[in-house]
Amino acid sequence: MNKPIDKPAVPTGLELLRAPFPPNQISKLPKPTKKQTEALNADFKTGIRCKLCGGWHHKDVVHLDYVGHAALTDRLLDCDIEWNWDPVVVDSGGAPMLDPNGGMWIRLTVCGLSRLGYGHADGKKGGDAIKEVIGDALRNAAMRFGAALDLWHKGDLHGDEQTEADTKPPSDVIDEISAFTAAINSAVISLETADDGEALRRIWSGLRRDVQADAKVIKAKDDRKVALSKPTADEFDDIPYDMERVA
Repeated sequence: MNKPIDKPAVPTGLELLRAPFPPNQISKLPKPTKKQTEALNADFKTGIRCKLCGGWHHKDVVHLDYVGHAALTDRLLDCDIEWNWDPVVVDSGGAPMLDPNGGMWIRLTVCGLSRLGYGHADGKKGGDAIKEVIGDALRNAAMRFGAALDLWHKGDLHGDEQTEADTKPPSDVIDEISAFTAAINSAVISLETADDGEALRRIWSGLRRDVQADAKVIKAKDDRKVALSKPTADEFDDIPYDMERVA
């Protein structure tokens, strides 16, 4: 007689809230750096229509995994059909109140247990901002229960600090920077050792425009030009005695 196979217990309640979200419920959030945002604001056409998240942003933006409002609500309903949230502070009419920073504290209750969460619209205005505040607060409060904690660990959705992956340049950018630095150093040495004015002009005209624009390269050219324009000791020896007296 075959022994029945024990099926793994299916998590319920608060335990279910901590279960990992399936890939189809995980969205991608673009997180541009300050420099990338400024570049896009200066020239909107430098952005791209992202195939990953569908947004329009800088081509080098890093994406973070996160669980959206709908997916989280679905999970909360699976955990507790009577789950609820309420604002910590309300106005005289009973409506949720935002704090001076435009954020809102909420109390999320699941399976009879309540925990606080904070949401912010991150600069958005109007009705969409209110929905953003609520969704953000729910994600923040649900994280206190362990919901999508693995995704929060990889990167804070609204944190100001950037991870090393955000700030470290790609290898091709590092190679380009190294090559440019080498070109600058080579140009400086060549200019500083130019034999005469003609050689100096020839070296300068052969440099790339971006190398010519470097401050160290410009200084090396100007300093060598001044040095070459001064008479040498041999040239002083060739000056007639009478001219030396007049001088």
